[in-house]
Amino acid sequence: MHLSVAEEFGRRLTERVNALVVGPGIDPTVNFGPLVSDAAVDSVDAFVQDALAHGATLLTGGTRPDRPGSFYAPTVLTGVSADSRLVREEIFGPVVGTRTFETDEEAIKLANNTEYGLTGYVFTTDIARAHRMIDRIDTGKMGLNTGLVSNAAAPFGGVKQSGLGREGGPEGIHEYLSTKYTLIPSS
Repeated sequence: MHLSVAEEFGRRLTERVNALVVGPGIDPTVNFGPLVSDAAVDSVDAFVQDALAHGATLLTGGTRPDRPGSFYAPTVLTGVSADSRLVREEIFGPVVGTRTFETDEEAIKLANNTEYGLTGYVFTTDIARAHRMIDRIDTGKMGLNTGLVSNAAAPFGGVKQSGLGREGGPEGIHEYLSTKYTLIPSS
């Protein structure tokens, strides 16, 4: 996030995350269900502990709720170091780790400085700036002013170590096709 909005963004994000209801996915009042397994909870917690050990600040979460099941509290960390696993690996858990930047060039460099590239997000009111950022950030999917980018009709997949090819949408069908060129002379 841009340095000029970091404090307010962290405060507002924490308020939103603290309002989430964690529980069984079949409960209609729940916003955030369990992880796939206890091993996934252990993995997410290891990411959070590593980020904290590398100097991150915990704004909320970072715990396993005292309840049965594979739950991890939605977590917000600020000041996440480039050396932490949270920046270098894919976590697949309810954790937001933030870093600050001052220029678009710096933001692009930070975003692309990973071997992964599944999904990225750009939040801005300047649509021209958004398109410049989206074009230069190396991911398979992008969200503009939203964190919800999945859509069954859209292609899904990443770049770099986040996968090859696509599933879903017309691009997903192409993954199962093989094009063959044949020339038959006219005479």
